Amino acid sequence: MPLTLPARPKEPQPIPPMPTHSELTHFAGFDWASDHHDVIIVDTSGKLVADFKFDHSAAGWLLWKEKIAAYPKLGVAIETSFGAVVEQLIDSAVRVYPVNPASAKRYRERKFPSGTKTDRHDAWSLADALRTDGHGWRVLSPKDPIIEELRMLCRDEVALIEERTALINQARQAARDYYPSVLEAFDDWTVPSTWAFVERFPDAAALLKAGKRQWQNFMHAHRLYRPEMAEKRIAIFEAAAQWRISDYMVKAKRLYLLTKIKQLRALQLQLEEYRRRIAALFASHPDSGTFGSLPGAGAKIAPRLLAEIGSDRALYESAQSLQSISGTAPVSFQTGKINKVLMRRGCNMHLRHTMHLLSDLSRAQCRWAKVYYEQVKARGKTHAQALRCLGQRWLNIIYRMWQERTRYDGERHAKNQLKHGSWVLQITPGK
Repeated sequence: MPLTLPARPKEPQPIPPMPTHSELTHFAGFDWASDHHDVIIVDTSGKLVADFKFDHSAAGWLLWKEKIAAYPKLGVAIETSFGAVVEQLIDSAVRVYPVNPASAKRYRERKFPSGTKTDRHDAWSLADALRTDGHGWRVLSPKDPIIEELRMLCRDEVALIEERTALINQARQAARDYYPSVLEAFDDWTVPSTWAFVERFPDAAALLKAGKRQWQNFMHAHRLYRPEMAEKRIAIFEAAAQWRISDYMVKAKRLYLLTKIKQLRALQLQLEEYRRRIAALFASHPDSGTFGSLPGAGAKIAPRLLAEIGSDRALYESAQSLQSISGTAPVSFQTGKINKVLMRRGCNMHLRHTMHLLSDLSRAQCRWAKVYYEQVKARGKTHAQALRCLGQRWLNIIYRMWQERTRYDGERHAKNQLKHGSWVLQITPGK
């Protein structure tokens, strides 16, 4: 279903820039956990000036604020960029620097090459790393509340879809054990009509007892009746008597399958609620028109793109930065005579997945994307590799649109291809 683009909402007020690393006088390493946190603070010379632990509670966070009151220009390094702990740190008016866990491990090994590892040592290594290397790190700026809520909703929606997939796999396995005819007749178990069929005819005995007339009525009622497919299904139903399944197997697995279908129905209701919330939130953001105009983005992919890329234009210095965080840009490995180009593993996995879906869906709506994908495949690349290459091209376009706050214009892109002599135009006039 095509995505209706909303009118452009008002632009948010610009956020004041955060102080630079050079303005900090103290540096904290914050090793967080579910119930307590370890903190080490050092000064500009690396001297340890504070070493304490506090509980993750209201009283504990009051103690944190009391402890840091003596360090008004404090930077904090921590191995996460979101969550309750980060929210509390930002609320306490410190400069928060998120550190990749892989980088944090290397910083600890640098400071303690013996292999020593404790929460205190982790905090100390982060504090020293922030002091010496933090000038090149990104500081967390005040967050756009719409983007943050949208990101959480979109990620949770994906998690719910994964739960639905697990339930469907369990339901299909139960059907395979005692009711193979329903598996043969219905391929798509994400649609409620398949669930309704199992509820109406929960086993082969109930199916055969109902008869052809009721089968046809069911297919008409659920808009499943297509002459050729209907005849195929009826033939499958009539052959259900040929299966010999033990009575105890039927009784046990029938209850299990019906239980899974009840869970699927409840989960589907929540997914629909999530999608309504996501659509409303997406429409309220000024960048919704930019992402919603992308071919293939639709009502599901466009909000995910906005949620993961965000609205802070200073976050990515160039399209290459966005491509790197999205995982479409490869990494180089060169030593001596060895020179390899490898898939990038360290990236935003949510954004990588979203770009994979966008690249795949864009092929059906965008001629140049389809041609480019086919040409990359013809060079011997796999489906996933070709989609990453296509995603790399899309991110160049998306970055420019995002910076300029414009919508996708197929004609403008075709002119740019012509201007730069794109080989795609030698095959087809891109759209």
